[in-house]
Amino acid sequence: MAKKLNERSVLQIASEALPFAKTGGLADVLGALPPALARLGWDVTVVTPRYRGVTAGSLVERFPVTVGGFAADAGFFEAPLPDGARAILVDCPDLYDRDALYGVDNVDYTDNARRFAFLVRAALEVAARRAAAPSIVHVHDWQAGVAPVYLRTLYAGHPVLGGTRTVFTIHNLAYQGLFEPDWLPRIDLGWDEFTVDRMEYWSRISFLKGGINDATLLTTVSPRYAEEIQTPQLGFGFDGILRARRADLVGILNGIDTHEWDPAGDRFIPRPYSADDLSGKAAAKAAVLERYGLPSDADALKRPLVGMVSRMVDQKGFDLIAELSEDLLRLEASFVVLGTGDARYQDLWTALAAERPDRIGARIGFDEALAHLIEAGADLFLMPSRFEPCGLNQMYSMRYGTIPVVHAVGGLADTVTPKTGFVFTDYSPPALLGALTRALECFGNRQRWLALQRAGMTQDFSWDRSAKEYVKIYERALKRTRRA
Repeated sequence: MAKKLNERSVLQIASEALPFAKTGGLADVLGALPPALARLGWDVTVVTPRYRGVTAGSLVERFPVTVGGFAADAGFFEAPLPDGARAILVDCPDLYDRDALYGVDNVDYTDNARRFAFLVRAALEVAARRAAAPSIVHVHDWQAGVAPVYLRTLYAGHPVLGGTRTVFTIHNLAYQGLFEPDWLPRIDLGWDEFTVDRMEYWSRISFLKGGINDATLLTTVSPRYAEEIQTPQLGFGFDGILRARRADLVGILNGIDTHEWDPAGDRFIPRPYSADDLSGKAAAKAAVLERYGLPSDADALKRPLVGMVSRMVDQKGFDLIAELSEDLLRLEASFVVLGTGDARYQDLWTALAAERPDRIGARIGFDEALAHLIEAGADLFLMPSRFEPCGLNQMYSMRYGTIPVVHAVGGLADTVTPKTGFVFTDYSPPALLGALTRALECFGNRQRWLALQRAGMTQDFSWDRSAKEYVKIYERALKRTRRA
């Protein structure tokens, strides 16, 4: 008997999703993409762990899930998402009731292979119990990378899930899900997976490689990044694997939450404003200067304000900034920085703020309200990332009439143009300083500055645009024969 199929149904599997749990941009995507797909008429279910402290959802099912020698009676809590999408939270305290999502003090939990293989098995099992099979299983990053592998092996002949097409989205290739090979039998996979054309990667297994090899189609989070990860420079050792699947790899730019990030209705800024009336931006600038204890008199308000909201790590360009620290002090600008990261970069900005308390403000930590205020109040936003799969802050900045200064990589190159910001190509301190200097000089040209602001504010970075591209991928996957 043929399986019953919901022809516009997608099962999404991810290790984090807003509003339930977040460590990075993956959660933002899983909070925004499912409702956007639902608005296009798709039936969308997101499966994610029910981590410590998550209280959302109502228990709808409970049944045993087994991975290797590990078995647990899992609870499945269903929670509504906007626009008719839904989330299913997998409750297994032995695996998910922990201090953090992936590890503590930058040390991963030793059983992460089991934790996320269990998530995938639980997601597939709960989908198999539904009245109709999903037409697409869409999985995200290495944590869900074994889903296409399981569908090719354990579920190949399954009466409901057998032959289901898969889409695998790579959000950041730097994270590859590497484990010792003895995990294979412990996650119900055979030793035939431990070969160079399957999951083996430098004598270990990679969940990421499994997903890349076995998914029907692959996506990543910007068109430029899809090209970059096929190069030795930014492929993190996976460039050859990805080049082999070049025809099946598509870059789709992430969207932003245009309701949450909207200067016309942002609850975190003192006055609303828009592309037609930018007068409220000055009030935000004064407010952010005051929050940082910087001068906010007439002269200070005339001086360009450069903002940063970022993880303070090499990937985000902080090595370039460190080399330019003395040059920054000489620029005719003020700086406000918000973020956490490597101690040396936290200490650098704290020291700069102590040296020039009239021009530089640094906050170590994260504050959502302050992040919104910086986006609104800054004149320029600095994103000199070494690599950037997509990036969101440059899109927030443009929406708020704040001009981005970016390195031409990944999603930064796909979103910022000379009509909306300042871009530098060489990853070097002189190139960054040159772009920032050009931006500061342009600030004095009121007519050109307004043109940059308004061009950025009228860009469409909504998730509705991105969701339409994902639907095209789903439809393309459904036409493909199942990978052997």
